[in-house]
Amino acid sequence: QVQLVESGGGSVQPGGSLKLSCVAFGFPFSLYAMRWYRQAPGEERELVAGITSDGDRTNYADSVKGRFTISRDNVKNTVYLEMSMVKPEDTAVYYCYADGSTIAVPAQYEYYYWGQGTQVTVSS
Repeated sequence: QVQLVESGGGSVQPGGSLKLSCVAFGFPFSLYAMRWYRQAPGEERELVAGITSDGDRTNYADSVKGRFTISRDNVKNTVYLEMSMVKPEDTAVYYCYADGSTIAVPAQYEYYYWGQGTQVTVSS
């Protein structure tokens, strides 16, 4: 069964740190680029960070550059989002996303997968 399972969310004070994890099951994780998105109440879902399948390249939203770091471990089928110097505006549900659009995805798999999300709340 294909799944992306996020964990590590919770409540944190402004200026604090949090590390999110997303474990992949049931598809060839190492072939897919991975991304973290977030969605705040009443807002559209927005891209936070992305990483290539081999982990060599990353990209970030301007709002999180210098504060968040995306990384992956293809042996553990896991992508991470390390959040530091968090702000109240970082409060959102964070989703991991697998993107197979740049590869020849084997026929039994989909091009895109979403996790179920994990809540991050930044408040004093």
